[in-house]
Amino acid sequence: MPLDPFARRFLELARATAEGRADEPSIADMRRTTEALAAFGAPERARPVGTSDAKLGEGPSAIPIRIYIPASAPPEASAGLIYIHGGGWVSGDLDTHDPLCRALADEGRCRVISLDYRLAPEHRFPAAIDDCRTAFDLVISQAKRLSLDPQRIGVAGDSAGANLAAVLCQERRSAKPAIALQLLLCPVLDAIGRTASRSALAKNYFIEERTMARYFESYRIDGVEPDDPRVSPLRTADLTGLPKTRIHTAEFDPLRDEAILYAERLSEAGVDARVTVHSGMIHHFYGLSAVVPYARIGLAAIGADIRDALGESAPRS
Repeated sequence: MPLDPFARRFLELARATAEGRADEPSIADMRRTTEALAAFGAPERARPVGTSDAKLGEGPSAIPIRIYIPASAPPEASAGLIYIHGGGWVSGDLDTHDPLCRALADEGRCRVISLDYRLAPEHRFPAAIDDCRTAFDLVISQAKRLSLDPQRIGVAGDSAGANLAAVLCQERRSAKPAIALQLLLCPVLDAIGRTASRSALAKNYFIEERTMARYFESYRIDGVEPDDPRVSPLRTADLTGLPKTRIHTAEFDPLRDEAILYAERLSEAGVDARVTVHSGMIHHFYGLSAVVPYARIGLAAIGADIRDALGESAPRS
């Protein structure tokens, strides 16, 4: 299928905005771009979702979170999704991914716990995954206080956040109770590009290979190589025992092929895994519903996967 015309228009605008820049953007520039993208692509319609900010843990190491409660959620324990935002390990926060988390809570009819983990390069590997691991353990241990059913908690993320989610699921595959769902949106599963889609779509498709390489160099530390499963979950030898997995990627996403490969490897390992390739779409399409109408269809499909895996709390009001 050809590139979606609205996605094409977005890419043309992105290229025009970047034209004339003589030097590589700084980390601060990257963070401002992520913030601007969130404002530009935010959904055009309100979601019936309440929010509250809190922290997991105590003291300076406490991890900020935002809790999303859809109108459909019962006052008693409901299904939940621990969400890890994208941004190349160097950008993004609770605010940049607020519209997406609202959409997931509404479409998935579950509570969503969004994590604000530490970012590189100020906090390089393993700071981000350490925060995600700590937050996961605290959410599970405090499920009752958070009005979550511990038997129906999934882990999700997008892009580099999906990388962290996949690593977390591998590390906590023996968790009790078991993780109910691994949901990965346009995931980074290999730290460096080695697939055909990374080569064919390396430039002018929103996320570029040179940017991916810079992200990884900002995140890694000496001794952590690209094949290390802690940064490249696709390279993990043993994928048995992982939770039910649903992956959503895009036809024109450079990361497409590694998402497909991961789903195939999971299935071969006996995991209930399925990948959806959204035709005509680009990386991060699910966060562009204000400018790419198909994004709303994609979000509905993602929500259906959440409901199927975690169980519906109640009919949408």
